[in-house]
Amino acid sequence: MNDTMTLLDADSLRLIIRTTARTSLALFAMAFSASALFTLFPNAWTAWLRRNRRSLGLSFAASHFIHLVALVALARVDNDLFWKLTNPANIVLAGAAYVLLAAMTATSFDGAVKWLGLRRWRLLHLVGGWYIWITFAVAVGKRLPQGPIYWVMMALVLAVGTIRLVAMARRSGKEVMA
Repeated sequence: MNDTMTLLDADSLRLIIRTTARTSLALFAMAFSASALFTLFPNAWTAWLRRNRRSLGLSFAASHFIHLVALVALARVDNDLFWKLTNPANIVLAGAAYVLLAAMTATSFDGAVKWLGLRRWRLLHLVGGWYIWITFAVAVGKRLPQGPIYWVMMALVLAVGTIRLVAMARRSGKEVMA
């Protein structure tokens, strides 16, 4: 630890990291699956999710950037512990996800579609969403031996991925039949 007074110790930072990982996953799951859920199960709740997916996505981004700040703080407070909990491959995988998340966040405001173009905007959000889904699958998957909470989290990750794929297949089928 450095000589400056630290507001949070490693245990407090780890609690923030775990909490924001979970809130980020929940918010991501809602934003990532909103349109697909409405396609498969049109009702008032899924309509609300679809209508509010931008806010849910921006809330996910805020939660996950707090997660990043806590990770950086842990590296500063207890670098040895930080490197016991991660590795360079995780840094690269997560770093790419944060770059995509930043790009998706920056293009989630009015005018971004016009500036970027609808096709490029859709591609960014499609690729970015699936890449972030993969990072959650990897991060949660490697923690499955740590307990039941991670099995529940993995079930959520797999469910939202499946829902997206089923909705994509249903939309493709309707386009082919039309």
